[in-house]
Amino acid sequence: MSNPTEFLALVRGPLFDVAIAIFLFGVILRLTEILALGRKHDYSESRGGEGRGGWTTIWRRMLPDQEKIKRAPGVTVLGYLFHIGFFVCLLLFVPHIELIYNLIGIKWPGLPTPFIDVAAIVAMVSLAALFVNRLIHPVLRFLSTFEDYFLLVVVFLTVFTGYAAFHRLMEPASSALAWHILSVELMLVIFPFTKLMHTFTLFIARWYNGAMAARRGVQS
Repeated sequence: MSNPTEFLALVRGPLFDVAIAIFLFGVILRLTEILALGRKHDYSESRGGEGRGGWTTIWRRMLPDQEKIKRAPGVTVLGYLFHIGFFVCLLLFVPHIELIYNLIGIKWPGLPTPFIDVAAIVAMVSLAALFVNRLIHPVLRFLSTFEDYFLLVVVFLTVFTGYAAFHRLMEPASSALAWHILSVELMLVIFPFTKLMHTFTLFIARWYNGAMAARRGVQS
């Protein structure tokens, strides 16, 4: 781009539309593939309500698992802090709410800027600590793939560039905002085809496991 203004116009216009289109197409495709698999009819007598078991499992597994906390307290806490901080920034930051309103016509109250700042810092610090932990923990380092590290970097850049743009830590301001939007677009494009898709699929998996467990009369 010849100047920052043109760069911002590009990422806010055509590139944003392309990113949204790929995101929606990819998510719908992946969900369709999962739901199309179906399941064989279970002819055994049901011992419990599948619906209640499914929703109960979704809720129960949103809470910290006591065994996991005992085995890896640091990683568990960092994981929860990152997710809470990230989704606070995503869903309760007023400019983001206004963007969502412009896209789908739905809005809700946001949080004051100081709360968003704290959430962003918590998310970035937690994510950086999780990245370092993968590098130094021998088992995690062995199991980690390029995708794992790549996703950590992309998500970190998304939060960092947003924080930097809002607080004008980069000049010119239009370039800082453009880099933030571009990082978001990158995340949207890779979202359906990477482990980020677990944002949606984890609810399907948990509901299914809970429903099947309830049918058999056990707790998931």
